Amino acid sequence: MAKRSSGEGTIVKRSDGRWAGAVSLPNGKRKWCYGKTQQEVARKIATVRRDRDSGLPISSERRTVKDYLEGWLDMRRPSLRPGAHDNYTWYCGKYIIPAIGQIQLSRVTGEHVQRLLANRLSEGLAPSTVRYIHAVLRNALNEAVALGIVPRNVALMVKKPRGRRIEMRCWDPQQARIFLDAARNDRLYTLYVVALSTGLREGELLALRWRDVSLPDSGDGSLRVQHTLHCRDNVMSIEEVKTEAGRRQIHLSAYAAEALRQHALRQQQEREKVGPLWRDHDLVFCNTIGGAIHVSNLRRQSFAPLVKAAGVPYIRPYDMRHTAATLLLLAGVHPKVVSEMLGHSSVTITLTIYSHVLPMIQRDAADAMNRLLGQ
Repeated sequence: MAKRSSGEGTIVKRSDGRWAGAVSLPNGKRKWCYGKTQQEVARKIATVRRDRDSGLPISSERRTVKDYLEGWLDMRRPSLRPGAHDNYTWYCGKYIIPAIGQIQLSRVTGEHVQRLLANRLSEGLAPSTVRYIHAVLRNALNEAVALGIVPRNVALMVKKPRGRRIEMRCWDPQQARIFLDAARNDRLYTLYVVALSTGLREGELLALRWRDVSLPDSGDGSLRVQHTLHCRDNVMSIEEVKTEAGRRQIHLSAYAAEALRQHALRQQQEREKVGPLWRDHDLVFCNTIGGAIHVSNLRRQSFAPLVKAAGVPYIRPYDMRHTAATLLLLAGVHPKVVSEMLGHSSVTITLTIYSHVLPMIQRDAADAMNRLLGQ
């Protein structure tokens, strides 16, 4: 129990009508508490004494949300992946601090948070982005509560915005073949073969390295997914995938493996053509001098023109992943296997996302049972 200094706990009325009282801290300084009434100050003093005597950090009434978030980001740096820390920093600086950064941390309310989210939605931000803003603030305030800086997490008092469900569009097998035929002479043809064969995400495709690809002289092969390409403010970085499920090994079809062998030969020719200008990052799918391909360039300069040339329905590049999963499920591949190929943490996620396939699978199951037992 800390020893009381002279005058500690005395509550006095100030000339401006407010009440004030001080508590001595272990560092020799005093923590002043203010309030509109004597009772309010007494409660604050009791809280500070409790935290002091328990060894908890003593929060400052003058500490703003901006002050706290900047300190929190610095504190979290060692435990976060660089990309995740960059994301947190960017969202705090871009969306949270400009809105509520000037408010004292101890005075932030659920209404402040709700208004922050509502304003961001009204500005045209996607609900998924606003939900991420809410998640960053919620995580930050959770630690403030755990450290005893604030008594409760006001971000938990508000509802996160609902997401708009984006319609999933997939190609059928014939449309996928037509697209690949149209892309056959494109330098990124093999990327599309691998995408439609394995269901890899764009970032995983563009971060794939030759060291993670196993190709025997003939037949099939395999690849390991360990990295993904991130882009923030036009700065690209290759980082490890987020989850254990995301780190996975995928068996390749003979068709995809042969496409990769031919791709390796063409890439070697490109390397010899540019000579010392080549940047050796060991990337399977790279630009003409070996560097990483910007996702937006892939979409605009390669994928969209090829879809138009093929005359197939337009889908997003990400929907090649949905196409791969849907075709695998319709072909009778077990959902657990598909889930592992996609890098989902559980088969439940796979079945939820691809619930539109289940009625067709059940119909096939009923037909199979009819063949087995029917007269």
